Amino acid sequence: VCRCEMRMSDACVTPCHGRRSSNAPCISFSTPGSEHHVGQHYVMHDWTSRALRPRVELVATPSLPTMSTPKYGDAKYIFLTDFDGTITLLDSNDHMVDTVGMGYAERRKINDAIVAEKIGFRDGFRQMLESVHRPFEEMKELTRRDVKLDPGFKEFHAFAKENHIPIVVVSSGMTPIIRSIFSNLIGEEEASKLEIISNDVEFTDPEKKGDTWSIVYRHPDNVNGHDKSLSILPYRDLPQRPLLFFAGDGISDISAARHADVLFVKDKKDNDLATYCDKHNIGYHLFKDWTVPKHMIQQWLNGELTREQLLTRRA
Repeated sequence: VCRCEMRMSDACVTPCHGRRSSNAPCISFSTPGSEHHVGQHYVMHDWTSRALRPRVELVATPSLPTMSTPKYGDAKYIFLTDFDGTITLLDSNDHMVDTVGMGYAERRKINDAIVAEKIGFRDGFRQMLESVHRPFEEMKELTRRDVKLDPGFKEFHAFAKENHIPIVVVSSGMTPIIRSIFSNLIGEEEASKLEIISNDVEFTDPEKKGDTWSIVYRHPDNVNGHDKSLSILPYRDLPQRPLLFFAGDGISDISAARHADVLFVKDKKDNDLATYCDKHNIGYHLFKDWTVPKHMIQQWLNGELTREQLLTRRA
């Protein structure tokens, strides 16, 4: 299957073309979501007169994944999971805020307001992080030192690879901190293979060294900042969609909880996700560590657990 779209470019800067002259429009054909890739970009001119006039020809190019095309669209099962407090034993963001920011008591007030839907996660989380007035590199070292992996995750990670179940980390944390922690806990090579969908960070000091910094939300106009449901919903829209697992523990996971076929909620103190799910009648499996999801999925694959027993989403 091939698709094509036509665009008039004011400045073609692909390696094979260089910058075009202002009187030579570039007609580019590319798959939606691609940006002037070599081999997908064609400049066609009618040289019948001295003035360069574009001559449009339809050139088909192979379809490429787009922002709305899920990466693992051919998989039978996909396990999407939160990072902080779910894969790890300690939430790196909470740890920063509690240790060098506003502290546990004030943070919990904001968490409770988010669960009660009095404030959105985006604004509440920003308030928490803005209470941290330490250089970003110092925060990376703090979290890298103190945040530990759930003891069952490495085993689950190996099990998922063996059974062709992609793991997608969907986090409301910041990518540099997540990758730093992962590299420390599972090694650079394995960490680099994981797909991580998260927020970013901007250094706001004049020297851009990170002495001051702020979170850059993935979906800045969304009340959640990073709407995790947007990582699940494209899979639900597929003609032959995979079975969707999601694991989480906190307020940032609320937007995704409704859309998973199988929801795992981490059993922990201050379980905001469980509180929300109970309030809104959303089913879930409570798990203490990652040996529980592994065991349940293994039972299901072996036929020892029915699909109905596994599923938490009934509609």
